[in-house]
Amino acid sequence: MGKVTGSQAVVRCLQEEGVKIIFGYPGGAVIDLYDALMDADIENVLVRHEQGAVHAADGLARVTGQVGVALLTSGPGATNGVTGIATAYMDSIPLVVLTGQVPRALIGNDAFQEVDIVGITRPCTKHNYLVSKIEDLVPTIREAFHIARTGRPGPVLVDLPKDLLASQLTYPEKKDVNMLSYQPTYKPHPIQIEKACKKIIKATKPVLYVGGGVILSDASRELTELAIKLNIPVTMTLMGLGAFPGTHELSMGMLGMHGTYTANMAVAECDLLIAVGARFDDRVTGKLAEFASQAEIIHIDIDPTSISKNVKVHIPIVADCKNALTAINDWFATKANINLEEEAARHRPWFDLIRQWTIDHPLCYKENNDIIKPQYVIEMLHKCTGGQAIITTEVGQNQMWAAQFYKFDHPRHFVTSGGLGTMGFGLPAAIGAQMAYPDKTVIDIAGDGSIQMNIQELATARQYKCPVKVAILNNSYLGMVRQWQELFYAKRYASTTMDVTPDFVDLARAYGAVGLRATTKSEVEPVIKEALATNNTVIMDFKIEKEEGVYPMVPAGKSNTEMLLV
Repeated sequence: MGKVTGSQAVVRCLQEEGVKIIFGYPGGAVIDLYDALMDADIENVLVRHEQGAVHAADGLARVTGQVGVALLTSGPGATNGVTGIATAYMDSIPLVVLTGQVPRALIGNDAFQEVDIVGITRPCTKHNYLVSKIEDLVPTIREAFHIARTGRPGPVLVDLPKDLLASQLTYPEKKDVNMLSYQPTYKPHPIQIEKACKKIIKATKPVLYVGGGVILSDASRELTELAIKLNIPVTMTLMGLGAFPGTHELSMGMLGMHGTYTANMAVAECDLLIAVGARFDDRVTGKLAEFASQAEIIHIDIDPTSISKNVKVHIPIVADCKNALTAINDWFATKANINLEEEAARHRPWFDLIRQWTIDHPLCYKENNDIIKPQYVIEMLHKCTGGQAIITTEVGQNQMWAAQFYKFDHPRHFVTSGGLGTMGFGLPAAIGAQMAYPDKTVIDIAGDGSIQMNIQELATARQYKCPVKVAILNNSYLGMVRQWQELFYAKRYASTTMDVTPDFVDLARAYGAVGLRATTKSEVEPVIKEALATNNTVIMDFKIEKEEGVYPMVPAGKSNTEMLLV
């Protein structure tokens, strides 16, 4: 086939991996690679900040399940992407991030735009590489994709010296990647499956506690089958929303710091907690000593280091969630003599208690016809989209209200920064999601503080004709921190008052987008309907109750049963 340059080899690798879209920002160290991309059937999206590139690749990965790709130049280009890489790492999102590096002869000499990005990102990547030999280039990129998408997914960084990209090589034939030191366990041990199933049969107050791993392994159908077949109530983490239909009668919604009263009480009083693809994060558990203290715990996770890391587990199952849930369903179908009507009757007192909790303490807010309540905006977004939109969020109160009041019935429809809590994530992630699914409605639910972190990506949305909708819940505060200051710091609002913010309607128009505003409750639904009917990028500026809080709320250090309610 003759010789190709390193840049041409990289592009061919990307095409072999099925990459259709790359998000990035050019620079001297990657100029050869950008030139080679001109000849490829890959859409190269020019963002306005490197952080936006990684978040956009992340958004695409979350909604498709494919590996997202970002391309950044050396030095500040690479370091600007670190927040996006750490965001993906915390949420186990498969990315390959290609960074340029100074020529190999200059590495370590403080050359112009040189930085040790491999050293910087070692703690927040699943794996990373500095390619130092031309013969290692193609095998390294193939390994990077393999590592990113297999086992517990995550971001992989590949650092590419400028001179290597210009070097010549003979392109090697494609082979299966086989890494002896990296062999994730996909199939569950049958003995552990049988132990878990027998424990489920004996339980009178079971709860399914579902995390993002169910979505990452495409196991929502198997999870739903198990829950419905055995009449087990389901609670989901922030990352797990949509893994089980949010409108189903067995759904208790989200648990944890801002979870529902029902979910938190059910976990506290259950006798069996079945954790699937969840990692017992501190925002979920509250005071560890009192989390699910009456329950035995089954934990299914592909990452063995997550099991018994925070909470002691009685029956560990190291496996892919889809395979483990399939095995459990098969066991009940072939080995267990279960009368489903009798099973439902045995759980009746448990269901009645759960139902009463929901009746007594539903998710709610104090309505005010004169002022827009943010929860009402979310409810109207759900109503106007039929619950079918892909929702991305920024981070803060806007994120929690979206999680509470938009009922997600489908996986991969809620895109949010869970582990790292990255402000500025939502808009570029919405662009990535919209480019993956041009015909779907994509809405970024934002706060007036967090939207300004990466608001320059409105230009990216406009350039690539992404009709994303941005719903800004505008209270002129950094709302979540302000809420804590209200409750625990005697309303001393230190550095949380946003006295100067842009006119978001005018700002949208400056970018060639559409700007709409609602200042009264009666204007909310018409604004949403107009935005959804507009074939353009739209900002909806909702002037909401300034000091509205997110409730329920579990104060730091308290157990999940010690909730502050509306």
